[in-house]
Amino acid sequence: MVMEPIARAAAPESEAALRHPPEVLAEVASGRLEQLDAETLLRWAIERFHPRLVLSCSFGAPEGLVILDMMHRIEPASRVFLLDTGRLPQATHDLVDRVRDRYGVEVEVVFPDPRAVQEMVRRHGQNLFYESVAKRQLCCRIRKVEPMKRYFAEAGIDAWVAGLRREQNVTRRDAAKVEVDETHGGLIKVNPLADWTHDRVWAYVREHNVPVNRLHREGYPSVGCEPCSRAVQPGEDIRSGRWWWENPETRECGIHVGEEKDGSGI
Repeated sequence: MVMEPIARAAAPESEAALRHPPEVLAEVASGRLEQLDAETLLRWAIERFHPRLVLSCSFGAPEGLVILDMMHRIEPASRVFLLDTGRLPQATHDLVDRVRDRYGVEVEVVFPDPRAVQEMVRRHGQNLFYESVAKRQLCCRIRKVEPMKRYFAEAGIDAWVAGLRREQNVTRRDAAKVEVDETHGGLIKVNPLADWTHDRVWAYVREHNVPVNRLHREGYPSVGCEPCSRAVQPGEDIRSGRWWWENPETRECGIHVGEEKDGSGI
């Protein structure tokens, strides 16, 4: 008796395979894009994805503004969004208005779910993030991670650009210039400044008169939420001004590092 072969179900396609043409994923997988400089890489991304490409800019670090300037020179209608957590300093809001005036861009401001924020604050207090890493991650998840996921799902996005640099922190030293972001449904993530140094970023700011957050002049290398940011001394690690009460290995909000199973936001 001849046995019929057992039919096996085809493996489900990844979200990236369902979202992007095979040739785009092949380009990403080839490693060729890793050799491109920042401007050339941004041209590639804009040609492939605009207007379904968006820059994530915190308006609290020079990297995002450098990329915004580059993208605007390539495509003035390039998109940019900001996560407004409800705890940003006034200096950041002022910079958003300066950027709107300078570049004529519409900044897509994204807010957290007010009900989720209200429940968290009622249960844990306004300054829960100082009490433990888990509570700080909870705050980041509700104010940043979940709003970003909702925005990506609703805003018609296939790819996004971030200002990650490998030298910023131990959690970012392996960042690729282009990668498939499975955490956000298979979007293509572009990190054009991954191999840039701190000095190179500031040289670009000075050369092109890029507007940046005024708190940098007061010693803040990175400006996030007001209670989670501080000035640092010359020579200190540039990420030491963010969540300084934690170990370097946990200083991420969950936007650039996949969430753990329990949803910590890291």
